[in-house]
Amino acid sequence: MADKTLLMLLDDVRTKTLNDLKGLDESQARWAPSNLQNSCLWHGGHSYVVTEFLTARALGREPKLPEGWLKMFSWESNPAHVSPEAWPPLETVVEALTEQLERFRKLFNSLSDEQLDAPEPGNPIRTVRYGLMHGLHDEARHSGEIKLLRKLMQRTFIVAPASPS
Repeated sequence: MADKTLLMLLDDVRTKTLNDLKGLDESQARWAPSNLQNSCLWHGGHSYVVTEFLTARALGREPKLPEGWLKMFSWESNPAHVSPEAWPPLETVVEALTEQLERFRKLFNSLSDEQLDAPEPGNPIRTVRYGLMHGLHDEARHSGEIKLLRKLMQRTFIVAPASPS
């Protein structure tokens, strides 16, 4: 039987990320405050990459990543070194996050308690359940960063607040 709490966490975290990205135009999505480099667009793409990577690793699978996204959105990426024309449009990131949510709902629904409690193939001191939760926890933190960037934009220039979740 599926872990209802893990499914609830997936839906809650991803819905908040998607809601926080709603209503941004491309300029706003790519804006970062002075002396910082991570934009709302980067946090959205990073959420996709890290959640995908940690989920795949927990299950001993290959991550499904769009071309160039690992370099652009990974934990080792540096947005300041990405040319402006290389970034995907915000709509592409939102579509990828939405597709991933549906794919992960099906995947998480298919996992038994025994599968979730099994050790991660690459890190046997952690369970599959932990790996899935860790990816969602990381995304939740980045969703908070998007929310903070929106607050900064509201105080710096006119940007509508995110849709309520």
